[in-house]
Amino acid sequence: MLANVLIALVALIHLYILYLETAAWDTPQGHKAFGLTPDFARATKSLAANQGLYNGFLAAGLLWGLFAPSFEFKVFFLLCVIVAGLYGAATTRKTKILYIQTAPASLALAALLLDL
Repeated sequence: MLANVLIALVALIHLYILYLETAAWDTPQGHKAFGLTPDFARATKSLAANQGLYNGFLAAGLLWGLFAPSFEFKVFFLLCVIVAGLYGAATTRKTKILYIQTAPASLALAALLLDL
């Protein structure tokens, strides 16, 4: 039960990231969320939208795992989120990603594996 709640939370986080990267990237909300200048946001809008789409796929996989229900889907997509968060933190040097992406997915995976 706890694992499913945490997985749903991770999926919601990724749906929100999808929104920020596809619809709000070049807005004050997107600028604030990602620490962007308006010029940089304009120049990278299409790249961000592509990135956002991948976050949407992560959310879709997690939701599929919840509604299917599939243990394997849950594990696979949580691991994908964890790897993406670690890579993002390493390549952007922003530890914020670890707290927003990696930590919740790691907690959800631990709860799932411990059958909580």
